[in-house]
Formats: sequence, C-alpha cells, structure tokens
Amino acid sequence: MFLEIVSPEAILFSSEVDAIAVPGEHGEFQMLNNHAPIVANLKEGIVKIHVHSQQNLMLENLNSLLVPHAEDAKVLTLQINSGTLEFNDNKAIVLAD
Repeated sequence: MFLEIVSPEAILFSSEVDAIAVPGEHGEFQMLNNHAPIVANLKEGIVKIHVHSQQNLMLENLNSLLVPHAEDAKVLTLQINSGTLEFNDNKAIVLAD
C-alpha cells in the first residue's frame, strides 16, 4: 500500500509500505494492504511505519522527524501531536500536527 504523511510544513513521508500503526482516539490500530476504507482522528502518539526493507528508502532524504525503530530496522517511527487519517484504495494519507 502507499503511505503519505503530510504536516503543515512539508511532506514527511511518501512511499510504499507493508503496514502502518497509528494512535487512534480510541486506541492504536494497524492497517495492512486492502484494508477497508476509513477516516479516523488521531491523538498524540507514535506512528509506526512498517517497510519491507530500508534498502529502497533513502533515509537521508526522509524528514529528520522519522526515526528508525531501535529494535526493528523495518520500522520507522514518527511522533505526532494529533492528526487525521484517510485510507482508501490502498492509499493512506496522514495529515499530522
């Protein structure tokens, strides 16, 4: 699936991913490929981006707010204050603060 994370200042992430876990208002939830369409409000927390491998990602081109997970090289993390998520047709867009 394709993921794009956008802040008011810049596009923070834009790439194919295996999964994404987000801090929803009623708890963390994860989306995989072919997830049902959804729109959700996000609360303060960590967005976890699961990539197949970091070989195709150019980490130096990623926003400095994205941090590789200490225990799993296939997970990138991003701290957000709040946001909105829309998922439809295997494309997720996170509008993050």
